[in-house]
Amino acid sequence: MRDLILLRHAHAEPPAPGQADAQRPLSAVGLAEATAAGQWLREHGLLPGRVLCSPAVRASQTLAALGALGCDDVREEPSIYEADPGTLAALADAHRDAERLMIVGHNPGLEQLAALLHSGQTGDYRGMPPSGVAVLEFPADAAVEPGAARLSQFWWP
Repeated sequence: MRDLILLRHAHAEPPAPGQADAQRPLSAVGLAEATAAGQWLREHGLLPGRVLCSPAVRASQTLAALGALGCDDVREEPSIYEADPGTLAALADAHRDAERLMIVGHNPGLEQLAALLHSGQTGDYRGMPPSGVAVLEFPADAAVEPGAARLSQFWWP
């Protein structure tokens, strides 16, 4: 088996006048949420072998606030920002050599991806809150495609 961990960024500040959406930082609540998510991941031994992170400030700050996860293979992936579930599935499939891959990104793409991979439909099981974590298990040789995964764990602060 191999795992795909989906982590939605934590709560962000509302945009300041003229501020680009991608530049929004985490709020104080968001920092606490991300720290709690990192603690939960460590407590459950869910340490990724590779991390792909959206370039948005709130996503990279979420990743940093997780704390030490023991992963040396951390990559910024521009396609995650505003990605639909098909784009995210293709990205995860391109990295299926990673035994445990984590994607740090945004809704609605992440929650739709979790539903698609688990049930085969993007509208099922909607509702991935900020700092929410979905862990999906795949058979070792399976492609990342609709209905191919089992939702093994779900957590939110």
